[in-house]
Amino acid sequence: MLQNASAIRNSHLVMKCAFLISLSRRRNYTSLINASVKPADLEYTEIIPSDGNKTQGALVLVHGLLGFKRNWSSLSKAFSRDLGRPVYAVDMRNHGLSPHAEPMDYLHMAADILHFIKKLGLSDISLLGHSMGGKAAMTLALDSDLPPGLLKNLVIVDISPTKGKVSKTTISYIEAMRRIEASNLTGSSARKEADKLLVDVEKDPSTRAFLLSTLTTPSSDSESARFRVPLDILSRSIPDIGSFPYDPGEAIYKGRTLLVKGGKGRFVNNDNIPVFQRFFPNSRLEVLDTGHWVHAERPNEFKNVVVNFIKSSETTAET
Repeated sequence: MLQNASAIRNSHLVMKCAFLISLSRRRNYTSLINASVKPADLEYTEIIPSDGNKTQGALVLVHGLLGFKRNWSSLSKAFSRDLGRPVYAVDMRNHGLSPHAEPMDYLHMAADILHFIKKLGLSDISLLGHSMGGKAAMTLALDSDLPPGLLKNLVIVDISPTKGKVSKTTISYIEAMRRIEASNLTGSSARKEADKLLVDVEKDPSTRAFLLSTLTTPSSDSESARFRVPLDILSRSIPDIGSFPYDPGEAIYKGRTLLVKGGKGRFVNNDNIPVFQRFFPNSRLEVLDTGHWVHAERPNEFKNVVVNFIKSSETTAET
């Protein structure tokens, strides 16, 4: 009896400690709606369907690290055509034409997206995020203060809601881009010289072209090539980009969710798929024969998977 009573007390103590730890973690998390979180005004492109609808059932596309809205140009048109909906592609903070701002953590990036959605008055959103953009989209969906009914579909592309380090490959890209800027390349050959400097860290020419897509070509010999992304901010933000605001069990999003995995990629695997499912219990998984840039490597297959998923929500609503 004494042993049983002691075991019960110990069990209650363990449960109390676990509760206090969980409570402490939640107290450290600030809602996206909190006044202390200052969102940035994101630049965007829009594709509006022929019926003129600009808000209802909009699809919002969020790029990954070192990307920008133009990466989604062709797919934006295809999505709008096949879905008959408005499609918006945003530049995340510190990318493209959007403001350079710190901190660059997922709380602030998610707040940026929410601010964008509210500013344009979008409703019944389908939110699609790739890689870093996927983590920002998940952070938005998991926020307990998210306005009800705002999100109708969530699509996450080749990323998991886990905490870890940014890959050495990605860090090497940023370091190589900083070396390019330090080289002060000028003239019409600047882009070609920059490509040569990237070969040491990336052999694939298509990936190098992606990395150089934000390089501005000098208009005169007095100017040197510069990237549109603030590499100093990105370098300082590496720990935040690898992190995630929640631990499993701290938050759940019960809405319709699609996880699209690149079959050859490493960011979504057998270890973290169950973690994803704990956060998003109403989710399904689709695997395409690609690496990490799923939408760029197999755009038609990717488009069909996303379109079918979004259209299936219309069928469910009708029944």
